[in-house]
Amino acid sequence: MIDLQQADAIATATAIKNREISAKTVVSAALERIATQDQKFNSFTKVTSDTAITAAECIDKSLSQGENPGILAGVPFAVKNLFDIAGITTLAGSKINAENSPAIKDATAVARLKQAGAILVGALNMDEYAYGFVTENSHYGSTRNPHDTTRSAGGSSGGSSAAVAAGFVPITLGSDTNGSIRVPAALCGIFGLKPTYGRLSRAGVSLFCSSFDHIGSFARSVRDIAATFDILQGQDLTDPVCTTRPSELCLPQLNQGIEKLRIAVADGYFAQGAEPEALEAVAKIARALNVSDTVTLPESNRARAAAYIITASEGANLHFGNLRSRPQDFDPATRDRFLAGTMMPATWYIQAQRFRQWYRQQVQEIFQNVDIILAPTTPCVAPPLGVEKMLIAGEEVLVRPNLGLFTQPLSFIGLPVLSVPIQRPNALPLGVQIIAAPYNEALILRVAAVLESQGIVSVLVPSGGLGNGN
Repeated sequence: MIDLQQADAIATATAIKNREISAKTVVSAALERIATQDQKFNSFTKVTSDTAITAAECIDKSLSQGENPGILAGVPFAVKNLFDIAGITTLAGSKINAENSPAIKDATAVARLKQAGAILVGALNMDEYAYGFVTENSHYGSTRNPHDTTRSAGGSSGGSSAAVAAGFVPITLGSDTNGSIRVPAALCGIFGLKPTYGRLSRAGVSLFCSSFDHIGSFARSVRDIAATFDILQGQDLTDPVCTTRPSELCLPQLNQGIEKLRIAVADGYFAQGAEPEALEAVAKIARALNVSDTVTLPESNRARAAAYIITASEGANLHFGNLRSRPQDFDPATRDRFLAGTMMPATWYIQAQRFRQWYRQQVQEIFQNVDIILAPTTPCVAPPLGVEKMLIAGEEVLVRPNLGLFTQPLSFIGLPVLSVPIQRPNALPLGVQIIAAPYNEALILRVAAVLESQGIVSVLVPSGGLGNGN
């Protein structure tokens, strides 16, 4: 019998299609786990039990009639609560949005997963308006790390990462502006993909910073990440940012090998300001891949600073009306950062965008000589909940901004990145970023598949020996 709490999506769907287990049984078990266990983690803000059971019954009926409901037939999934779900109000982590009418239809990404047979079981907690790295939400509570419930699950897609790490669902969707998929994936010990900017449709998704926002997925295996990415690809005329580039299926390419790929480790900025264990995680992967070359992404510190300016400015502009009329209804941490954004001089924003063009060109030139770059995802393991400062490499720094130290310079220019969980027995999770040039998600996933087959990276199962995880 398949282990529903640990199996990945592909294994679950295969068991359902082989009639070894019914979709209704799988979905009912997921809903039971959420109902009885999520009070420890606070990953869900809404559970769609009735519609999920109905959808599961439809999958079972379809299979009984000899039909193929899709590659993810009967697999439960959940989404960050900034994705539209028909009939449910899209919160985006805010109190203000709770007053809005329910969404009329599903976001494109949600609809595409449903079309592939996956079954939506709910919406997930997040930082308000996706502005944060910790999912400590003053309206809906903090999401706690399944590996240690005294620690952060990361953010802003903290509910999405915690739900997979806790074994509630094998796949979730999230968004990534400055690292909001990769940071929580690393801290919770799972896989998290931020595709190329514009590769996947954002239609029906509440935006934070339009020129940075990506959607992506969390999963328990590389093949699940690949399958989900393949399903979500494709032009969407309702999203003007979504690329017209033809889809490239990644799942069939996972076994192609990586012998001819040129791989290097990011040095300089990406080798500083981190705890030794975070740098050792990168070194472990480099050794496994027999990589000794290094590359320098120039002025990455300035890229991070420019990302802050653009993010704060665009986010503040989006919420300017409510900042003026009802500032008391914002999460204080979000409000203060948005207010700072309203005071950014226009010249700063313009200069940041100019620098962005320069930085993109410099990195493009690096990718003329290398296919894959490795870097830490976070500078440390998950920090305790509620703390404002932490020690990193002997220096006291602020928690919220510095969890994205190594992710921001990459999303700044829309590069595709997968955070993979390094195998660390009896230790809190850490992730490593596998980075490629735009539209090269297939290369990233091939590298990850090799590392997974070697046992170097794999999803970390929460242990009762880590804090209060169980």
